[in-house]
Amino acid sequence: MNQKPIIRCVKAIALLAALTALAPLAFAEEGLASWYGGRFHGRLTSSGEVFDTNDMTAAHKSLPFGTMVRVTNQENGKTAVVKINDRGPFVEGRIIDLSRAAAVELGMIDSGVAHVSLQILDFVSSVDLFAVQVGAYGTEKNAEKAAAMLTGNGFFVTTEKSSLGMTRVFVRALSSQELEEARKRLVKLGFSNYLVRRERTELPREAQVMRP
Repeated sequence: MNQKPIIRCVKAIALLAALTALAPLAFAEEGLASWYGGRFHGRLTSSGEVFDTNDMTAAHKSLPFGTMVRVTNQENGKTAVVKINDRGPFVEGRIIDLSRAAAVELGMIDSGVAHVSLQILDFVSSVDLFAVQVGAYGTEKNAEKAAAMLTGNGFFVTTEKSSLGMTRVFVRALSSQELEEARKRLVKLGFSNYLVRRERTELPREAQVMRP
């Protein structure tokens, strides 16, 4: 009996499941937050928006512009939701730079710096965004190594454990213009077997915490 068509069919079903069954991933990060305002008020941000220190916005090194993030002050439990519209902070050890309005919400105006956690609530974009699964690893250390390499090369990375115990590593929130260049860079880094899917914008699940 010729089983090749059956095998091909099984492989096709498995690939389809991998592409469609993936739920939106979350991203969490812990570290130091600072805030900025004053002389930056009214200037253009890296996204092209005018910075208004009275708006609930923030700067992050890699999250896509328009990403909505919940920031929690670990020292007092206060939270604020901000939109990423700028790049930074450029001080070692800090993970986010908040507007003055956001800093007020978090109760960190006087201290200037606070230990916070970040959680993505949504990707907000006027263009299609894509996620690339670069690998699925049976050993978590190998997944962490791959994620660290990708993060070090400027990619926005998340990880997720599957029901089978595999740790999947994803490059996230790529626009269609960025996707082709990202593919080339991934191949050069040794990630040639990857899967691409569209991002969905909905509330994420509990995230793997990525620490700087």
